[in-house]
Amino acid sequence: MSTDGAPQPSFTPPPTPGPRTPSGPSPLAWVAMVLALAGLGSSVLLWQKVGGMQEQLARQTADSGTQATEARALARESQDLVREAAGRLSVVEARVQEATLQRTQLEDLIHSVSRSRDETLLVDVESALRIALQQAQFSGSLEPLTVTLKSSAQRIERAAQPRLAPVHRAMEQDLERLGRANVMDTAGLLGRLDELVRIVDDMPLLSSVAMVPPSGVASAASGVARPVALDEAVTPTQWAWWQYWGARVWNASADEARDLVRIRRIDHPDAMLLAPDQAFFLRENLKLKLLNARLGLLSRQYDAARADLGAASATVAKYFDGQSRRTQSAQSLLLQIQTHLRQTEQPSLNDTLSALATAAASR
Repeated sequence: MSTDGAPQPSFTPPPTPGPRTPSGPSPLAWVAMVLALAGLGSSVLLWQKVGGMQEQLARQTADSGTQATEARALARESQDLVREAAGRLSVVEARVQEATLQRTQLEDLIHSVSRSRDETLLVDVESALRIALQQAQFSGSLEPLTVTLKSSAQRIERAAQPRLAPVHRAMEQDLERLGRANVMDTAGLLGRLDELVRIVDDMPLLSSVAMVPPSGVASAASGVARPVALDEAVTPTQWAWWQYWGARVWNASADEARDLVRIRRIDHPDAMLLAPDQAFFLRENLKLKLLNARLGLLSRQYDAARADLGAASATVAKYFDGQSRRTQSAQSLLLQIQTHLRQTEQPSLNDTLSALATAAASR
């Protein structure tokens, strides 16, 4: 032992010499070492790879979970949005249905108001035309009817309704027809009939014997000197007494002969058989026929008026003296009235009234 207390190395005998081995590892050992190192490296790499895969799988799993959570949240939000959208859609559909119903009601109301206005227009136009037609028939003037028809056509045109177009065309046709029509002059015809009634009493009958004027008056009218009257003084230088008395007797005889015998042409022999007391009834009957014709004109019974006028003309031609000026004047008046009745075209609005009735029935 040393004095400083440090241990001293012990003496070891040398080993005994044994058999001698070759120096360095063998090739198999090296191969095994290389294989071991390669396996160790591959194991390390595989372990690292597996660890990375585990980490990646963990991250993906975590991401998947997060995404699944987000997807569930989004799904809940989507469901809420769908429910909200469905609620809004139902509200919108209800409002659309309500708007459609209101629109239908409004269209019906507008249609009803339009139809009511058109019907009122048709009624007003028809009433105005009928009143104007009556005025034209009574007054014998087409002016009121023409003015009313023109104003009615303008009202129909301003309405601008397609179903009223036939009414407007019918009014235009009636206006053209009225422009070519001749209206009866009722006032003039009534005046002529009144004049006929007044002159009936003054017309001579065929059965009445006309007084022949004296020969002295006839001679004075023909330019021959009349004979001297009895109370006139006759001088020998003017007339001889036999000439005076001979002319006096001859004239008196001729006047008497003319009063006794008259030669005339009679086309209706029964007219000469009319008794004097029957002449009054003949004239009154003729007046009644003329008054009936007057009533026929006032009541617009023109066929009856024509028949009465024809009967009156036949009576005048049969029983009254045609050579009399009053009879000729009466016949001329009757002929004028009958001609005017035949040539007169009564105003009518058949096309317009038919179109108005058709338009009113199509509502």
